Amino acid sequence: MKLTFYNTLTRTKEEFQPIEQNKVRMYSCGPTVYNYAHIGNFRTYIFMDTLRRVLKYNGYELKHVMNITDVGHLESDADEGEDKMEKAARKENKDPYEIAKFYAEIFLKDMEKLNIDRPEIITKATENISQMIEYVQEILKNGYAYETSKGIYFDISKLDKYPVLSNRKLEEQIAGARVDVDPEKRNPYDFALWIKAPENHIMKWESPWGLSYPGWHLECSTMGRRFLGEEFDIHTGGVDHISTHHENEIAQAKGATGKIPARTWMHCEYLLVDGGKMSKSLGNTYTISQLQEKGISPLAYKLFCFTAHYRNKLNFTFEGAYGAQKALERLYDSYVKNVNGKDDIEDSIIDEYRQKFVTYINDDMNMPGAMSVVWDIARNTKKSTKFASLLLEFDKVLGLDINNASKYLAEFNKEENSETLPKEIQELIEERRKARENKDWAKSDELRNLITNKGYSIKDTKDGIIVKKEK
Repeated sequence: MKLTFYNTLTRTKEEFQPIEQNKVRMYSCGPTVYNYAHIGNFRTYIFMDTLRRVLKYNGYELKHVMNITDVGHLESDADEGEDKMEKAARKENKDPYEIAKFYAEIFLKDMEKLNIDRPEIITKATENISQMIEYVQEILKNGYAYETSKGIYFDISKLDKYPVLSNRKLEEQIAGARVDVDPEKRNPYDFALWIKAPENHIMKWESPWGLSYPGWHLECSTMGRRFLGEEFDIHTGGVDHISTHHENEIAQAKGATGKIPARTWMHCEYLLVDGGKMSKSLGNTYTISQLQEKGISPLAYKLFCFTAHYRNKLNFTFEGAYGAQKALERLYDSYVKNVNGKDDIEDSIIDEYRQKFVTYINDDMNMPGAMSVVWDIARNTKKSTKFASLLLEFDKVLGLDINNASKYLAEFNKEENSETLPKEIQELIEERRKARENKDWAKSDELRNLITNKGYSIKDTKDGIIVKKEK
């Protein structure tokens, strides 16, 4: 079946055709590891993961690269301010490499919590310094860059067109940019490829231009070419990357090779919080761990992200997140019931569900549409092992770890019990558990009756005892 994606470069939805048959080469902008990644960041990585899964579901082999930026990302895209890594290191009184290692490890653990597939190659900026120097030298040799007292700058006037992705006129972009004009720049919007380091700068390397460090945009261009070649299939990131970071990646690639590096550019929209932007000052840049503390599992957040198309803004509220948590539990419960169902559903019904699901995911990853098919199956009054198998097949795209539904249900119920049950009830449950271990069935029944008389339901399952307050 035809697979289509929206291409930011052409501003149209196109049929996907890889450069190499049955193989997709893809680059994704990864995190700058100076702080905890928040749920807005992870919306983009869930989109990245879903894209991977859709491609694999369609039979493609992947070579996917994601960078980890551990140097060179300044506070401002206008090449102003401090390196975010060094600022964090000074704030926490630690070495910047120690900062990078700490936050990179947490980021990768959060990816695991969200069941996000790891790209085939994850590479740090600091592991590619020599390649970056060579890249700058090529751009200089081709006449697209120049040296100042501050560093090596890309000369945008040499390009046939700039910008490309944002579709704005250069005059409008320069006029609307809050950029202090550096008198050494040939054009106000020329950007830094390589930055000469002040004496007190910690992260710096020997180069033909003295002790210095790379610009953020240069890193992705270099790593993309190193691992994927001068041209590859897909480049992903958030919409915030379109106007500057990805524009400058394209500019650099054209300066070095004369080519736009990716055929298809895909971008995930912003996550709003309570209808507005996330902001540290507002205290709403929630992390995955903070959601867990509030009883929202990482996979429930992933399911929440499927309620909107990746190219539409998504508004996060705790009411919506708790709704996603309950929905995830219903989905897991439906799968378990179908596993224990009969094998009496006609294959034509299974094929019809599969066809609808594939139609949605192959139409620019329409996950709300795909989930409507999943919920149709989950709500079906008939329970069948064929439905269970189909849900597992769909989970190759969803990544909700449905195969372990029973384990999650037991964990959710355990958490609910420990958080909401009075101490008296918890003590009765523990006493009854010991009675059952001792095969004292009379005592067990007596305790069951005592618990139910106090207004609680009790259910014994293979994964443990489930006790809930009766409504």
